[in-house]
Amino acid sequence: MQLFTPLRVGDLTLKNRIFMAPLTRVRADDNHVATDLIAEHYRQRASAGLNIAEATMVAGEARAFGLEPGIYSDAHAAGWKKVTDTVHAAGGNMALQLWHPGRATHQDLNHGLQPVSSSAKGIPDDTIHTPSGKQPYPTPRALRTEEIPGVVEQFRLGAVRAKAAGFDFVEVHGAHGYLIDQFLRDRVNDRTDRYGGSIENRARFLFEILDAVSGVFGAARVGLRLSPYTPGNGMHDSNPAALVEHVARGLQQRGVAYLHLRHVKHEAPHEVELARIAKRNFSGALIRNGGYTRESAEADLQAGLADAIAFGLKFIANPDLPERFAQNAPLNEVDMKTLYGRDAKGYNDYPALAAR
Repeated sequence: MQLFTPLRVGDLTLKNRIFMAPLTRVRADDNHVATDLIAEHYRQRASAGLNIAEATMVAGEARAFGLEPGIYSDAHAAGWKKVTDTVHAAGGNMALQLWHPGRATHQDLNHGLQPVSSSAKGIPDDTIHTPSGKQPYPTPRALRTEEIPGVVEQFRLGAVRAKAAGFDFVEVHGAHGYLIDQFLRDRVNDRTDRYGGSIENRARFLFEILDAVSGVFGAARVGLRLSPYTPGNGMHDSNPAALVEHVARGLQQRGVAYLHLRHVKHEAPHEVELARIAKRNFSGALIRNGGYTRESAEADLQAGLADAIAFGLKFIANPDLPERFAQNAPLNEVDMKTLYGRDAKGYNDYPALAAR
């Protein structure tokens, strides 16, 4: 099966094509430092071809969930270094997802600071958990043109610390309605400066971040996650296919290692077409994610619709997912009630296959 064959991603050969998707699990400490609990979680899943660590804050005012990890201080880098050392010792490879939520947060989570976005548009008809309970998402303020280089620098410094922490790759989070996505998709972005209007302008912020991060890691160790059809956080774009084509061409020009597409339903015709567009315009590795089974993952690899498949919920419940796939063994079911928390329950206590 192709799932178990090595894959060259950038300048690194990974041992299989079964990747662990980035999964927010809010298990960092009160200072957003990765803990021994997190190190054990990723160690258990080191048999993945690539472990893509969860959304990780590039700035202190970019908190959106509570106890998500950060990468904006040396203490954060030191915490993550324990994680990568543990995973590398177990034979695994890791990417860190660099993330800023933009408007998808609340001032009560960020010292009273109003959230920022591409435009002054709040997330409609939805609420967010805050220290004082659920509240509607606030209206953000639009980043001023002269502020944008400072945000790009936050991502660059995040990459500097991720490199010091020993990560093999960094993945820029351009998906799921967070800050970069708020520039990319035209439902939110109504700017009239050089970061708004045309696809070229809306993608400018993304490419500036990719260039800055590549200056630290080298483009061959940089990836990007996109979710052109996912509607979460009030997102929509009028022409996802054109957006993916433009971004894929920009990745090709830069020699970026991989593009990670997050789908609502990977088998939907419009989602398959995005994969075809990406493959036509980008020669790096294409990772796809969204409701895959062992069989559908293998089928899309065989069909040339992906180079690797990222699994989310299946990896939560099955730390030895590649081995289970290899044996075609039954899978543990995920306990949705324990996805988020502060301890090992529902995090590090899922059983592996009995030793043979």
